[in-house]
Amino acid sequence: MSLILQIETATTSCSIALAENGQVLAARELNERNVHAEVVTVFTQEVVKEAGKTMDQLDAVAVSSGPGSYTGLRIGVSTAKGLCYALDKPLIAIETLEAMAAGFKAGYAGLTENTLLCPMIDARRMEVYTALFDSNGSRVTPTSAEIIDENSFANFLAAQQVIFFGDGASKCKAVLAHQPNAVIVDDFINSAKYLTEGALKRFNEGRFEDVAYFEPFYLKDFIAGKKAL
Repeated sequence: MSLILQIETATTSCSIALAENGQVLAARELNERNVHAEVVTVFTQEVVKEAGKTMDQLDAVAVSSGPGSYTGLRIGVSTAKGLCYALDKPLIAIETLEAMAAGFKAGYAGLTENTLLCPMIDARRMEVYTALFDSNGSRVTPTSAEIIDENSFANFLAAQQVIFFGDGASKCKAVLAHQPNAVIVDDFINSAKYLTEGALKRFNEGRFEDVAYFEPFYLKDFIAGKKAL
């Protein structure tokens, strides 16, 4: 048996889900910037209550570990670690792009063996955090920060269909429109529900993080912007 609280705050979506044995019991989501700190604990309380559970019944807490929004990741990981400390529960970390690929794979009916999945997280301007996965969700390329131009993914697009999705995918429309194998899906919203598959697998394997020392996967150093006058 496994009752896992799942926290996703790496992107614009603040999402909490509660899953039991790989089945989502309840979820709360709000796709809006700069609301994570306000709603993450409220959503946590609501999903546990809706499912008819209590916090002490949790078996683990899973968190989307990045890359993504620096502030969002800090909020999500801090919340997850705080719950693990208070409840004496193990912490599970799942890379955000991996979870996005799993969620897209589960909800998209048109995949073939020759299709590649390319989740993208907006990293401002023409840069995205991204990686490629095959139609089974297995990783093809490592996670990286990429500046998107007309030559991006050219070697993959020459041979097979690539589906781009996530809040960074809209950047591909103008520069990759000439590629017949490029499919842009710009209405995909990230969700804590997409952590379910990875969280259950890691729980069953006993793959837990050190709560004291775990840090989000930022990929790039944080650079503070100047406040507008």
